[in-house]
Amino acid sequence: MRFRPCIDLHKGRVKQIVGATYSDTDERRIRTNFASDAPAREFAAMYRRDGLSGGHVIMLGPGNEAAALEAVAAYPGGLQVGGGMTPANAGRYLAAGASHVIVTSCVFRKGEIAWDCLEQMSAAVGSKRLVLDLSCTLRAGAYVVVTDRWQHVTQTVVDAGLLARLQGFCAEFLVHAVDVEGRREGVDEGLVRLLAGSSTLPVTYAGGVRSLEDLEAVRVAGRGRVDVTVGSALDIFGGPLSYRQVVDWGQALEDPAKA
Repeated sequence: MRFRPCIDLHKGRVKQIVGATYSDTDERRIRTNFASDAPAREFAAMYRRDGLSGGHVIMLGPGNEAAALEAVAAYPGGLQVGGGMTPANAGRYLAAGASHVIVTSCVFRKGEIAWDCLEQMSAAVGSKRLVLDLSCTLRAGAYVVVTDRWQHVTQTVVDAGLLARLQGFCAEFLVHAVDVEGRREGVDEGLVRLLAGSSTLPVTYAGGVRSLEDLEAVRVAGRGRVDVTVGSALDIFGGPLSYRQVVDWGQALEDPAKA
């Protein structure tokens, strides 16, 4: 298990937004926890200095392309990038320095996985450089995938069967618990347990972390198999949780001698 950093972009700025409030059509709905005056490339450079690899840059809507390209160029091979990825544009981000591209919306059609589109995406970038975003919400006792920046609920249930079918197309999974994303109200341990018991590929959980205790909850529920990212709670994003403490916590897991 390891800590993976993040950079969320909205209109070219680094922001932390409560996931379930995002809207392409009504900005009054959007609840923003934090907006930075520092460019994305500065966060990327910090993650590089701290040796944090495998983090993700997420573009929330249009107007973020330049900032995302600057971020991955500042940390070549250290960051994944997602948001509006297609077979036509993904190569641009890989060429700029992204280690992987993250995709969700373009491989869904009418609430179901479009297997032909998934095959095209995997062929375009190579499965070893593709991350599937299966961010989800809890509905009627099941976790179902949400797409288009968490605005559209699909009929696709996240379970062991789905992950087994998808693993041949990608290298990793990224899963935001949309119901708690950005709320700093605690993690969805049920989802973490599901991911730990269902995925044979690396998987990163995001959503609700507010303390070191929450990080430990992910470690225990995930049996050390699920990586974690933290956003709004970190002090670098205006929250109460020390970024430095989280970095140290993650490094101690990877190397107990650093504990």
